[in-house]
Amino acid sequence: MEGKEALIEKLFEKGVLVNKEMLERDVDSSLIKKLENEEDLLVLNEDYANIISKESTLVDWYDLDHYRVMAEQDRDDDLYQNQLQQISQSTLQLPQKQQQTVNSLEIELEDTGESEFTTETTMPLTDSSLFVEVTLSYINTPKKYVIKDFSHFFRSRYNFIEKILRQRQELQSATTIHRLQGKKEREKVAFIGLVQDIAETRKGSMIMTIEDLTGTIKILISKQKSDMLRIAKDIVLDEVIGVSGTNGDGIVFVEKIFWPDVPPNRELKKGPNEEYAAFISDIHVGSSFFLEEAFEKFLKWISGKTGNEKQRAIANKIKYLFIAGDLVDGVGIYPGHENELKIKNLTDQFTAITNLLKKIPKDKQIIICPGNHDGVHLAEPQPIFYESFAGELLTLPNVTIVTNPGSVTIGKTKDFVGFDVLLYHGFSFDYYIRNVESIRMNGGYHRADLIMKLLLQKRHLAPSFTSTPYYPGHKEDPLLIKKIPDFFLSGHIHYSSVANYRGVTMISGSCWQGPTLFQDKLGHEPEPGRVPVVNLKTREIKILKFI
Repeated sequence: MEGKEALIEKLFEKGVLVNKEMLERDVDSSLIKKLENEEDLLVLNEDYANIISKESTLVDWYDLDHYRVMAEQDRDDDLYQNQLQQISQSTLQLPQKQQQTVNSLEIELEDTGESEFTTETTMPLTDSSLFVEVTLSYINTPKKYVIKDFSHFFRSRYNFIEKILRQRQELQSATTIHRLQGKKEREKVAFIGLVQDIAETRKGSMIMTIEDLTGTIKILISKQKSDMLRIAKDIVLDEVIGVSGTNGDGIVFVEKIFWPDVPPNRELKKGPNEEYAAFISDIHVGSSFFLEEAFEKFLKWISGKTGNEKQRAIANKIKYLFIAGDLVDGVGIYPGHENELKIKNLTDQFTAITNLLKKIPKDKQIIICPGNHDGVHLAEPQPIFYESFAGELLTLPNVTIVTNPGSVTIGKTKDFVGFDVLLYHGFSFDYYIRNVESIRMNGGYHRADLIMKLLLQKRHLAPSFTSTPYYPGHKEDPLLIKKIPDFFLSGHIHYSSVANYRGVTMISGSCWQGPTLFQDKLGHEPEPGRVPVVNLKTREIKILKFI
């Protein structure tokens, strides 16, 4: 009782309200001490107390309170729960040691009825001619962050994208916003800036505040220009754009908007040899909903042990298997998660997925990046799996693990430059499904291709700062798409999608998990057991169905 009274008195002095459920809860004596570090806390409920007890992350209590109030007013509990999920996975601790629209054919795999897997005592040796070069994988170095780190973060983004935009003929003479503010006469102008604010007028036009290194200015996209308004609705906060139009009194009337984008005339690169790459994600080993039978069927096929003659022939020619995160289901990812786990220990989950991946022949290279369920910190770039959990997986001879995001080059020879593959799990995708109308109204979670195209156009994996947690300790923004890939692989939304955009093949992995109660609540409709397979010589894509 003394603990509760001390807690209430302490919080009253700090101006913090305590809800009824919290008053009835047994208070941990250490909680009072931890509360002393939470200067911006306004309300204490059980969710907040659990976050504070873990001492695992810095929390913007004002932002979280906004979502809590919306939930209590029955407006949007999903957003509040999603914020709690993100915070529960964030951590300030780092590991001690860091290591390094397509025409596709969907085919149902023919089951030949052969025996199930047995562990082989001998496996084919790794093909030394297979080439996997890690071209992008980050090391996060712990430090104390100050405002300068974040301003440097955005400056690096602005400087990189500005250089791309200035290659456009219309923007080669782009001026600064400071100079625009001094212009009094109406004239044609062009400038480059970062989107600070977006609003819609009562009449349906859009007003945005744009900033550069010299100042801010408002721009107006008129409702009368329907084509331009449609483009403007795909603009998101914090991205860098180019603008041309006519200046007025402290405002620019927009005539054209420019994105950094992918050059329009890029050819679809093709390799010299008939080799295949397969792309999967979101296996979720450890979940009670893990589709083990379907995944075992996939493992049998990729080992050439099931399927018809053509399907076996493809399996034998697969040289690369990409996995875009969420190998395991993790622990404590969302409210009630522990009730949906078959394997409740993270180390045991990694042992289970390692044993499954060991069944894949050693002549096939496996390239992996982590996802938000894989026990690493949520801030991106996410490091490779922690050795304390992943253990043996880090030592498999045919496995290459990169950060999230990460990039590799495959298939490089003396006469061929190889294929560049960008891996990004896709945690930011939820934000763009919610906030970009053209995605939300045209399929949402079923249209990863629209999200990936949007991010390629913006040359950034998470242009809006609040779309994913960031790790600001790098010399430049690590989520910039600096080098245009040949393949862009993602996962996270549990629905397979394949498309081409200006020479980039965009592939969203399917999943190997049935729908969870949390996914049902968020309105997700997964489509498990699909595997896109690409012929690297022709770039033809087939999607194999294992369910």
